[in-house]
Amino acid sequence: MRLRAVFFDAAGTLFTSRAPVAASYARIARHHGVEADERAVRAGFIRAFHGATALAFGPGLAASELRRREREWWRAVVRESFAGLGQFDDFDDFFDELFAYFADPAHWIAFAGVIELLGNLRTRRLSLGVISNFDYRLYRILEGLGLSRYFDSITISSEAGYAKPSPEIFRAAMRRQAVEPATAIHVGDSEPLDAEGALAAGMTPIIVEHRPGAPIASAGGVMRVPTPRQIADAIAIIERA
Repeated sequence: MRLRAVFFDAAGTLFTSRAPVAASYARIARHHGVEADERAVRAGFIRAFHGATALAFGPGLAASELRRREREWWRAVVRESFAGLGQFDDFDDFFDELFAYFADPAHWIAFAGVIELLGNLRTRRLSLGVISNFDYRLYRILEGLGLSRYFDSITISSEAGYAKPSPEIFRAAMRRQAVEPATAIHVGDSEPLDAEGALAAGMTPIIVEHRPGAPIASAGGVMRVPTPRQIADAIAIIERA
């Protein structure tokens, strides 16, 4: 292929939380009167997150209204995550602390090899972008991790009005960078969100499986790599095909 652009998912692909998300939820909850088992919190979060409507509101909304809706979306997800697990001293105080915690770049870490990969792709003068089902906190996280400078655009579902796997969020990102699907790769860590959405938009997907030692493999139009360190190898294979 004649490659012009590479897009990336954010959390789970470029970076991850320093501590398991459920462990942080449970730890902060203890400060606010709820003693909950980490496994129960994890199960509750998965149920709440996957049962929620898409985090997608814009475009056409004022920034202040987008921020309000993002917070309310997460407040509902967090409330449902702890359903049946205890009574908070003050749920709003708990939620404020939790929301701020995950906005702090200090609580996230870039995967090994990511900064080197992005730097190498930039030296090739490729257009780079982010496509993520995240909220506005992503801008601060990417900046704090030293990643934002590598990207020409950052497209988040809350502002785009579409969430992965809808092909519309991928198309919106490609329009921002004036590239065609046949010249673009999307790298993510979710088969249903990243691979299926990218394929529907006409892009070539790479999925990071986080299985160190596994081989690079290709099936059904999707390239799969064991860790972010092999993304460059996968891109080279796609370009030669």
